[in-house]
Amino acid sequence: MQNQSHLHGMTPELTHDEIAREHAVRAMRFHVYAQVSQGTRGYFTNVVAPEFEKSQGRALNDRQEVRRVMEERPYVQLHLSLQRSVQEVMWNTVVENIERQLPELNARAKGCERNLGSLTLNEAFEIPRYVSNVDIHCMPGGYGYDGGEPQSVAAGAIYDRGISMYQRGQEGNLGASVIGYLKKNFPNLKPARILDLGCTVGMSTLRYCDAYQDAEIYALDVAAPCLRYGHARAESLGKKVHFSQQNAERTNFTEGTFDLVVSTILAHETSTTAWQNILKECRRLLKPGGVMAHADLPQFADIDTYTQFMFGNETRYNNEPFWSTFRAMDLKAAMEAAGFAPDQCFLDLADMVDRDAKVFTNTKISADARTRNAKGPAGFGWGVQIGIK
Repeated sequence: MQNQSHLHGMTPELTHDEIAREHAVRAMRFHVYAQVSQGTRGYFTNVVAPEFEKSQGRALNDRQEVRRVMEERPYVQLHLSLQRSVQEVMWNTVVENIERQLPELNARAKGCERNLGSLTLNEAFEIPRYVSNVDIHCMPGGYGYDGGEPQSVAAGAIYDRGISMYQRGQEGNLGASVIGYLKKNFPNLKPARILDLGCTVGMSTLRYCDAYQDAEIYALDVAAPCLRYGHARAESLGKKVHFSQQNAERTNFTEGTFDLVVSTILAHETSTTAWQNILKECRRLLKPGGVMAHADLPQFADIDTYTQFMFGNETRYNNEPFWSTFRAMDLKAAMEAAGFAPDQCFLDLADMVDRDAKVFTNTKISADARTRNAKGPAGFGWGVQIGIK
């Protein structure tokens, strides 16, 4: 029987042709990101890098140099073009399916109340420019898109469907990875209040409901359509979460409110100034002894030059303007500048896990959880920023 654990009260009802189209796009994406990508790595390792070393008498130095020699190759041009094209085709497919039934989804969200959690929106809220000025991930309209309807869930529904096309039953796995890391490295942490920053539609947020069942769960985001959708989604699944529309740089929570403050793939969608502000705000919000944990993909310093080149394509071809800048930041220094003591903040790698929290990468996290792994290809784990107040 097909795994239907990804279904919930806000799941759109698709026609046979819409389902078939999603399956086709999904297969195309997997082919590009698996087979074509594997061919590009092999082409670099076996052809491009040896040719450069033979002609120049040295190895390629850095990701910029790798880019210069790779982007002139027709095979690589085809690969990068396919990555951008499949992203656009994916969103076109999702948007058409959602817009057809947006009025129904909006009505369903309004009628999805079970009074488990709460939703607090701010009509006067101004979305920060690093979110509003770009269609991140090439998602049409961005996170604030409402489809021209008041009280809309458009952006949330589009985002959720886009993720679900490739993670059927695996949504929120990054949250599960962070939870696995925390339970392994902070076994005595029993948070009474947890805050998830940049929750979007709450995929990872709901994992904390299951992992820490006695905790009060709070989640914030800047986009009202995502929060409306996320709240309705959580209520339909019987999960109690308090959603609010706030900027993580400066929240309305009082100092020392939370035992655990987390985020998943939020950092690279902010800015240098914003991320510094967010780290400072996290420390303010933590209780003494509380833990901050932010998860994203690894930094450039933790991966080989070829993977750095591929990572950089997110900035160039997937509307991620802060992606590469963030990968090069000194995150340890940023945490210290935010007020965390040098011996109470560090970077590490967390294992990737499946929906049942089974590890499917072989990371070697240090015994004291204070050092980085050796450099290696992407896919070996999530980068985590840990701070203890």
